[in-house]
Amino acid sequence: MPTLIPSSTRGNILILALSQALMLSAIVLSMALAAILGAMLAPDKGLATLPVAAMVVGTALASLPAAMLMRRAGRRPGFLLGALLGIGGSLLCALALYRSDFVAFVLGHFLLGSYQGFANYYRFAAVEAAGTAYAGRAISLVVAGGVVAAFLGPQLGIWGRDWISGQIFVGSYLAQGALSLTALVLLSRLHLPKIASSHVGVTRSLREILAQPVLRVAIFGTAIGYAVMIMVMTATPLAILGCGLPGSDVTPVIQWHVVGMFAPSFFTGILISRYGAPRIMQAGFVLLLGHVVLALSGVEFMHFLSALIFLGVGWNFAFIGGTALLTQTYQPGERAKVQAVNEFAVFGLAATATLSAGWLYDRFGWVTLNLAVVPLLLAALIAVIAIERQFRRLATAT
Repeated sequence: MPTLIPSSTRGNILILALSQALMLSAIVLSMALAAILGAMLAPDKGLATLPVAAMVVGTALASLPAAMLMRRAGRRPGFLLGALLGIGGSLLCALALYRSDFVAFVLGHFLLGSYQGFANYYRFAAVEAAGTAYAGRAISLVVAGGVVAAFLGPQLGIWGRDWISGQIFVGSYLAQGALSLTALVLLSRLHLPKIASSHVGVTRSLREILAQPVLRVAIFGTAIGYAVMIMVMTATPLAILGCGLPGSDVTPVIQWHVVGMFAPSFFTGILISRYGAPRIMQAGFVLLLGHVVLALSGVEFMHFLSALIFLGVGWNFAFIGGTALLTQTYQPGERAKVQAVNEFAVFGLAATATLSAGWLYDRFGWVTLNLAVVPLLLAALIAVIAIERQFRRLATAT
């Protein structure tokens, strides 16, 4: 851990980072397998990405009750409940594959998404543990736990493929459940103050808080970055197979995409401290636009690989930059409701993007799917540039 973060908080941040790694390993495993398995189980190929969409919908819908629960009972009970949902979701997915039940497979992924809905507050808990002065680095360290997921998630999918004779990938989802069980044990050792205990001062109404241009841009930018990433990532396994490439190409593409998502986290916080969150978000959107250029340049393995790496790094800068910018817009007593609105908006839009991914790819193809994200990325880039200029004007005035 960086020495700048107080030593008294490093244990909590380590637990949160490891729990993040385990949660994301479970999610990445599903991202690598769910669309392909969905195509096998679904009555219509256009519904192939519905399990992934259900996972993102579960994340969005769980975000609000998760925030309310943790506001009343504290972070740890909420995180433990989330891990239990993850265990239940994995077991239901395994049962669904055993029975070839598409509906149960979708419901299992909804529970896995709900697990992520609770776990997405790990990064906010890290800020509370380390203090706002270390927000960028604390967020980065927790999000960096996802580097493990790049290799552990897809590899578990491969290892577990034939664990149970005659039942393809059932063992993969059982292994996924073991990840959530391990996270449950780790989180039981987490010690953070209740959110409610830190409420001090006069809080503003939600309408007044949301009136801040900086907050709106933080939410909008984070949501666009996440929605673009998840839509393209969801469709990628289908596109790889649809272009005639072997199924063995899916795993390395997803792995290196996830490395791109999380490896930069080791230095993203430092970049935010030096250049500011808006500038890092801008870099993220430029990289996401670069992904589109690479994706449209061809359909060979290296085109998919390089495009998805750009997609991952761009997401990292947009997501961590947006989260760091968000923490500047609320007072301690306002954080629970602001974080809940942010999570619901981000994952609500991501759910819409994921639901449309299978349909867009099936009806219009890989090129159209990638072109569809360009206007969104340009709008987000322009919004963040405007906020940075506002910051400069304020700095000049003072």
